[in-house]
Amino acid sequence: MMTLYETIFARRSVRKYDEAPLDAQSLSAIQEYLAGIKQLPGHRARFEVVAGSKLKGGLAPYAILAFSGDDEEALVNIGYTLQEVDLWLQSQGWGSVWCGMAAPLDKTPNYRILLGFGATDVPFRDGENEFKRKKISEISNADNVIARAARLAPSAMNLQPWKLIFSDGQLKVQLNVRGIGRVFPGKLGLFDIGIVLKHIELALAHTGKTINMRSFSGSGKDFTLTLSTSENH
Repeated sequence: MMTLYETIFARRSVRKYDEAPLDAQSLSAIQEYLAGIKQLPGHRARFEVVAGSKLKGGLAPYAILAFSGDDEEALVNIGYTLQEVDLWLQSQGWGSVWCGMAAPLDKTPNYRILLGFGATDVPFRDGENEFKRKKISEISNADNVIARAARLAPSAMNLQPWKLIFSDGQLKVQLNVRGIGRVFPGKLGLFDIGIVLKHIELALAHTGKTINMRSFSGSGKDFTLTLSTSENH
């Protein structure tokens, strides 16, 4: 099995699944992983595993529904947390896909977004060249391990609505919405910031570093996440 970091370079959004349901042991393992997953400090989103038959617009046999407040940091937290689940599911051999337009059939308070999943025989990507993504220079002022992992993060409509700015031992991740993204729902961009943050964190850990400070500033299209790092001893 691959590590979460290795899975970054092989994952794909899966839309073709096996018809056979997952066994109880597999579903229990997923529930257990969700129960112990790390979230951003000060946040505690709730997650629920449901069958795809309980959704409208779902793309998979099962889904993990995310519930939280609707402030900007809470939405970033959901992206950050569920992207780890996305990578973990695929590292275990299952398929997964973000479903920004899907929703539960029954209206549920505080529902925000879902991650679909299920058994699949769709193969992994063979490497970075199979990803359709912007060039590093379009999303970052530096080409390094962190930027390469960030570049491969999934995002709504594959817009990659972020800009990485490395300077003076800090990394700023700015919401960078242009073109069609300007009329796309802003909340999805905040999920995307959380998704790319998870990739950044895993890449930092791969290089022996850890995030020792996170701060948020601005709002709307000016939303910015600032990170500082230290050596992981």
